[in-house]
Amino acid sequence: MKVADYLLRRLREWEVEHVFAYPGDGINGLLAAWGRAEDRPRFIQARHEEMAAFQAVGYTKFSGRTGVCAATSGPGAIHLLNGLYDAKLDHVPVVAIVGQTDRSAMGGSYQQEVDLLSLYKDVASEFCEMVTVPAQLPNVLDRAIRIATTRRTVTALIVPADVQELDYEPPAHVFKQVPSSLGVPHYAPVPGDDDLARAAEVLNAGEKVAVLVGQGARRARPEVEQVAELLGAGVAKALLGKDVLPDTLPYVTGSIGLLGTRPSYEMMRDCDTLLVVGSSFPYSQFLPAFDQARAVQIDLDPSMVGLRYPFEVNVVGDAAETLRRLLPLLERKEDRTWRKTVEENTERWWEVMQRRAEVTADPVNPEYVLHTLDALLPEDVMLSSDSGSAANWYARHLRMRGSMRGSLSGTLATMGPGVPYAIGAKFAHPDRPAIAVVGDGAMQMNGLAELITAAKYYHEWTDPRLVVAVLNNQDLNQVTWEMRAMQGAPQFEPSQHLPDVRYADVARSFGLDGVRVERPEDVGPAWSRALAADRPFVIDFRTDPAVPPIPPHATWDQVKAAASAVLHGDSDRAAVVRQGVKAKVQEFLPGGRS
Repeated sequence: MKVADYLLRRLREWEVEHVFAYPGDGINGLLAAWGRAEDRPRFIQARHEEMAAFQAVGYTKFSGRTGVCAATSGPGAIHLLNGLYDAKLDHVPVVAIVGQTDRSAMGGSYQQEVDLLSLYKDVASEFCEMVTVPAQLPNVLDRAIRIATTRRTVTALIVPADVQELDYEPPAHVFKQVPSSLGVPHYAPVPGDDDLARAAEVLNAGEKVAVLVGQGARRARPEVEQVAELLGAGVAKALLGKDVLPDTLPYVTGSIGLLGTRPSYEMMRDCDTLLVVGSSFPYSQFLPAFDQARAVQIDLDPSMVGLRYPFEVNVVGDAAETLRRLLPLLERKEDRTWRKTVEENTERWWEVMQRRAEVTADPVNPEYVLHTLDALLPEDVMLSSDSGSAANWYARHLRMRGSMRGSLSGTLATMGPGVPYAIGAKFAHPDRPAIAVVGDGAMQMNGLAELITAAKYYHEWTDPRLVVAVLNNQDLNQVTWEMRAMQGAPQFEPSQHLPDVRYADVARSFGLDGVRVERPEDVGPAWSRALAADRPFVIDFRTDPAVPPIPPHATWDQVKAAASAVLHGDSDRAAVVRQGVKAKVQEFLPGGRS
């Protein structure tokens, strides 16, 4: 048995089913071993190493299992980095296995020789090791998986090409050799009684309690609902926690932040007590003023508490188990005035979203595209969104319910993961439909190529539906609006304008299906057709770049600044100003009167 054979066998023993990868001669020994192992674990071939890493992240986010990706030495290992940083910043466990030049060539400026230990020192800061002798392998691989899983981070295993071909020898019962074993125990750390008592005192004393949940609360849905009911609280969701609670609950105010909702903004503005569970939401300006609210944080990671707000009580523990122990200490609030206010604001917001979706646009309002999808979503759908203005509409218009899941690049906010996330999700749950909402910038960056990956593998999926919705406005829209609102600068067309691409035609050329939509009346039928398709389906929505992703805290002064920038330089200035004013009117005036 070669070292490469044993590596794959050990992955199987860890119950790793998929490795998202791209080949190269730096891992030729592994590729030969894959052939001998009859493709177990399954080698999933992406079109680019960065996409392999994104697929591993998507697989992990939607499966809850540790993802594995692999690449060759030099450029292959370099290409993995953006996807690995996405995993690290979103606290997603991913193990990277990368090749390296032969040991005899190291230090000789050899072809594709890169100092991978230094290169990966940051992204895999918790554990990054190079295997130099066969007996080292099981311990290094086991630790990489165990550390990634328990610390929810990225680890890396570097295997030189010549080491892959050596005969495997297990560690012996001798000095300076390290044996190893399989398995990660399941545990739920809990806080001390004193911390729970202090947290309960703060929460019981409050009259207007706001709760913010993130992805760390995903397995604590019943407990969060019970806490919210006892405290008469409203609940806002960080973007990575969008699927923690269903939006059908009347007190769930939706997303928070630049991409968030107005009721979330109002709740944080007016509350006197804040409870944050499983979230490291970074934008403190969307939390209560620092002298306004008493605050409690619950997080699994001791290094992540106390970062975003002057919390009075920081509680370290598993979200579900901590809340279960906290619940008996909480007192039911009989006055429901605050809860009623939160629910009324939320109900009004969904009416605003309906009106904003109905605003006419040229040719199609992107808010209408997503608002129409909301009513058609399958109860078990897996949603991914790319970064950019598409994330605004994903955050605001799609209401989670049933067993729906959703994610995007939350902390790195990188372009490009929308389509590979959806592909990774399909390998996690091949019996569930997936929908990726992406901008045309992200689609041109790498989404088009990954349609080839979808075409290669969709026959294996029990449910072949993977819908890619491209918001094609021929503009890098989020940055364009940030320039207008933040810098008061007009659109700089050489950087912002994108060429028009017939995305549905490209999909059909790959053996998939698709349709181009240029009229509002065709939006609903296109979604219905895509959700009934027998293969991955691309919808090319020609959307209006003049529809502004206005944040919920935007003032009239900021709207005027954006309008001024438009009037002093944008080619379609009248339409852009009109859409910006329309959107703000819809948000503020009763019934959307103008």
